[in-house]
Amino acid sequence: MPPRGVKKGTKRARQYEHIKRSERRAGRSESRAEEIAARTVNKERARAGESRTRSKTSTQDISSGRRGGLRSGTRRTKGRTVEQLYAEARRMNVPGRSTMNKAQLERAVDGRKSRRGS
Repeated sequence: MPPRGVKKGTKRARQYEHIKRSERRAGRSESRAEEIAARTVNKERARAGESRTRSKTSTQDISSGRRGGLRSGTRRTKGRTVEQLYAEARRMNVPGRSTMNKAQLERAVDGRKSRRGS
């Protein structure tokens, strides 16, 4: 049975049945297949503006590129990327850069810059 607000015979009802069938074929249980199908249909309805309210999972399920900062509440840039930091660390000959995570790279690069500037 499709989620609440989806009428039988509509595009979303067909989408629900299709997803449910494919999930069952993939080996999911009946209840899990229904849950996945309902969540996907609700998410698509929310994205398309077909539902009055967003589904609870719509902001969590979409990729960050399509979400556009909805979860964080801001669209501003979040600083340098790992790739940018690594390239900068490489130019500065920071030792051990290949094993560092983003925070460590940032500290190392900023530390080198502050030492250079003084």
